[in-house]
Amino acid sequence: MKRDPEWTLVAAASSAWRPRDRAGQVAAHPAFLDLDAAGRERLHRVVEELRVMEAGLDAAGLSATGRVVLGRIRGGGRA
Repeated sequence: MKRDPEWTLVAAASSAWRPRDRAGQVAAHPAFLDLDAAGRERLHRVVEELRVMEAGLDAAGLSATGRVVLGRIRGGGRA
């Protein structure tokens, strides 16, 4: 089986883990920074599909990102 280096980066960048700086701010995944424009487009398509799957499993139809955003809007702070 031939390895696809771009797919390895896409898989890593689409994971939930993100580095944080010393102040606790979330930064871009290091794999994202290694992707070229075509790789970032591929990542975007993968993440869109993952969000749809997440939302399909949620009783309110929200992805994890949707829950965090709504929590912040409603004053729940960082989730």
